[in-house]
Amino acid sequence: MKLKPAHILLVEDNEGDILLTLEAFEESKLVSEISVARNGQEALDFLFRKGSFVHSPKPDLILLDINLPIYNGHEVLRQIKMDSSLKKIPVIMLTTSSNPKDVNIAYSNHCNSYLKKPLEIEEFFNVIKKIEQFWLQLAIRP
Repeated sequence: MKLKPAHILLVEDNEGDILLTLEAFEESKLVSEISVARNGQEALDFLFRKGSFVHSPKPDLILLDINLPIYNGHEVLRQIKMDSSLKKIPVIMLTTSSNPKDVNIAYSNHCNSYLKKPLEIEEFFNVIKKIEQFWLQLAIRP
């Protein structure tokens, strides 16, 4: 079975984490494009194709931070999972928080996975590789 390239929406406000994530996916043959939204409002505008995002592609996978300006990741996740055209998109919470309250809220709002961002660069790259292996190679996406 030939794997189709995926479009990823990265919702992240930390420039360092954005650069690390883009670098980690750089050599991927399975990622066709990565779009970046730097706050919750931008993510929702992208997903609901509003304003300058009227022609944005529908992502195959969303990597979503919790601590975002304007709308936090929990609020963005809730909007995604309440919309019939978006709710099937896998959403991975990729965040620095390991607070059980954040974990429980994320799963209550139907995130597909919750991962804590490692502090070490090599470990961060490893997490991104595993996301790629599972969500883009093993899992069958809608």
